[in-house]
Amino acid sequence: MLSPAQAQERCQALIERAMRAGADAGDVVYLANSSESVSVRLGKLEDVERSESENVSLRVFVGGASASIGSTDMGDAALDELAARAVAMARLAPADKYAGLAPEELLFRGTPPALDLDDGRETAPQELRRIAEETEDAARAVPGVTNSEGGSAGSGRGVVALVTSHGFAGAYAASSHSISASVIAGEGDAMQRDYCWRSAHHAADLLSPAEIGRRAATRTVARLNPGRVKSGAYPVVFDPRVGGSLIGHLLGAISGSAIARRASFLLEKDGAQIFDPSITITEDPLRPRGLRSRPFDGEGLAVAPRNLVENGRLTGWLMDSAAARQLGGTPTGHASRGGGGAPHIAAGNVVLQPGSAAPAALMADIADGIYVTELIGMGVNGVTGDYSRGASGYRIVNGEIAGPIAEFTVAGNLIDMFAALVPANDLDIHRGIDVPTLRIDGMSVAGD
Repeated sequence: MLSPAQAQERCQALIERAMRAGADAGDVVYLANSSESVSVRLGKLEDVERSESENVSLRVFVGGASASIGSTDMGDAALDELAARAVAMARLAPADKYAGLAPEELLFRGTPPALDLDDGRETAPQELRRIAEETEDAARAVPGVTNSEGGSAGSGRGVVALVTSHGFAGAYAASSHSISASVIAGEGDAMQRDYCWRSAHHAADLLSPAEIGRRAATRTVARLNPGRVKSGAYPVVFDPRVGGSLIGHLLGAISGSAIARRASFLLEKDGAQIFDPSITITEDPLRPRGLRSRPFDGEGLAVAPRNLVENGRLTGWLMDSAAARQLGGTPTGHASRGGGGAPHIAAGNVVLQPGSAAPAALMADIADGIYVTELIGMGVNGVTGDYSRGASGYRIVNGEIAGPIAEFTVAGNLIDMFAALVPANDLDIHRGIDVPTLRIDGMSVAGD
């Protein structure tokens, strides 16, 4: 894997070759990752994995058409061939009036912000094994745990570089560390499983192995002997582990590409009041050590904190340059790049800001309700907003979380769900999308 400076140099060399080969414009993305993980099960070594990947992707524009091509070979001869082939492909491709690089005047200039994404630590396999063993041991020590799917620990590092033909060049590195455990309680048909998993750029930001194991086991044992719930309309409370998926659906619906395709349930609702006025949803891609932090977007534009929802109102779409051209707007710094091809749209470090009530107070007036801790399936229609997902969790009886329940479905429409959403005050920021406990009244629950 190249250093950020070396990666940027290779990208620059490739874009120069593409321009000499006849491209009108182009950009190059370099992505590399190396990672190692160790898994144990029932106290014994289960698996050791190491993966390394390195890819450079060239996108060129010729006469209004574009083509993309990638390679894992960074040598000069390979770059020569890559540039020639990409230009030849673009000359045969159909024109796309919306394709192109980001506006030059909007490119990020200056010193990249210090985001502290790389702790410079490489965890040895022996240390990963010790962490995995400690995690599983803590989980198996909880009464009621009868089996284990394993404990695991991993670490890695990645490098990203981007160079465009019209003046942008940047690169950065990021480290990653993770710990997880998954265990089983009960026997035979009555078995239940649950897990706990954490990931961070800095190893120091993780929960301790013992705490991750304990949480996995406590969650698992609490699920034993689930009952069923009668079908009806209920107040539904979403645990923070699953509540973030609701905001994920919001992000998909305000993506400029979805709006341009007219494939969003929030079409024509820019600026509309879709949440209670107390709701604010923020994005901060410049948060130090944030899981989705980055110094620039996938087109070389600046990224910045913003409110996606303010006082309950949408503040605009998330747009890369192609979507902005289609919608007659300005790109918002939300372009993201994968292994190759055109950018896609992504947001970074999204947070639904907390309310004022503790979770217990949020549930205090619920005589009969549902507390959801797991969602199953993908029954969400991004065009209509219709929402229906399998779930498991717990009953809420007289304001208290009661026994576990399983095999039921929660359903509604996301527009109605957003309007009814009430957050608690227990926000804990450690994911890419973070929310507190969320309450939504009047959802349809299908059970017995």
